[in-house]
Amino acid sequence: MSIPYWRLSGFYFFYFATVGTFLPYWSLYLKDSGFNPVQIGELFALLGGTRIIAPMLCGWIADHTGRHLRIIRITSFLTALLFAGFLYAKGYFWFAWITIAFGMFWNSTLPQFEAVTLYHLKDQAHRYSRIRLWGSIGFIVAVLGVGQLLDYQPLLIIPIAVAISMTLIWLVSLVTPSIQVPHHETAAVGIMQIMKSIELWAFLVVYLLLQLAHSPYYVFYSIYLKHYQYTASLTGFLWALAVFAEIVLFIYMRQVLKRFSLRAILLTSILLSVVRWLIIGWGVDYFWLLLFAQLLHAATFGGAHVAAIHLVHLYFGDRHQGKGQALYASLTFGLGGMIGSYYSGYYWESFGAEFVYSMATAFCCIAFIIAYIWVGRESSRNRAVS
Repeated sequence: MSIPYWRLSGFYFFYFATVGTFLPYWSLYLKDSGFNPVQIGELFALLGGTRIIAPMLCGWIADHTGRHLRIIRITSFLTALLFAGFLYAKGYFWFAWITIAFGMFWNSTLPQFEAVTLYHLKDQAHRYSRIRLWGSIGFIVAVLGVGQLLDYQPLLIIPIAVAISMTLIWLVSLVTPSIQVPHHETAAVGIMQIMKSIELWAFLVVYLLLQLAHSPYYVFYSIYLKHYQYTASLTGFLWALAVFAEIVLFIYMRQVLKRFSLRAILLTSILLSVVRWLIIGWGVDYFWLLLFAQLLHAATFGGAHVAAIHLVHLYFGDRHQGKGQALYASLTFGLGGMIGSYYSGYYWESFGAEFVYSMATAFCCIAFIIAYIWVGRESSRNRAVS
């Protein structure tokens, strides 16, 4: 079967267009709705908390039924339906419950679609970056478009735009072809045997720490820039620049994977993360430094993410891919995002942005030590493509 390139790419486009509408501007909408930094951090932490439970549950169901696409269609529909509740919600209580409700389904969708993409690609996993880059393009289109709109439109357009984008995700999922999951009487390696690997747990801790470091950026970067008098359109430009750098990396990722090991890509990405968070924390008055910091997103997210997807594929194999992607999402983006959102919200008012981004730098330093000692040392795991 030929690879449904445009339908897979279309899903990533609209999924990350939604992220590009939500992530940079939702904190601004929450602040405009009357919430303080601690409450904003708590709401993002609740969203991260759903990412701990939902992907694991969904991954187990998907691997046991083999109906990954049907699950994606259901979760994406319910995500759009529940998120629309924000158009009518008033007060912290309702925002919290709607966040939990839509987050349970929203955070179930992407890990399973990653598994679907890898099933379609089969032995052509090197083409993943060329498909995934359309997600980055969608992010840029959304973040720039919404940034321009917010210069003369009220923040109320944000929940409307997000709900529309989520509906488009569901529509694309309806035309994406199902996958034929290979059936095995028993897996060559059992899931419990895989879970005993020290390298696997070191890998998960490394990515949990990287997510702890990214959380202040995801939650408070736009508020941070607004405090220093950056306009909404300029804020959108800085977010878009980061993802543009990521796209360039994705375009050349096949050549990078041929030349460098996954271990080298991961370690380099972590080192550049240290530089990035120091610049953002202490160099916000210098626009050219912020430009450089955003270009580093190619490594700090793009390189690290591609390395993670390939490592998860290697660790878990085809039989446990749904569970593997779900475990990765749950413990890193889920647990890491929840803790990171909470601590950044709590310390943002008390100690300031410099302290919070310095903590992010410290987390990356610890992640580098763990990755250097334990992750990717076996030669068989060092290459993602031949």
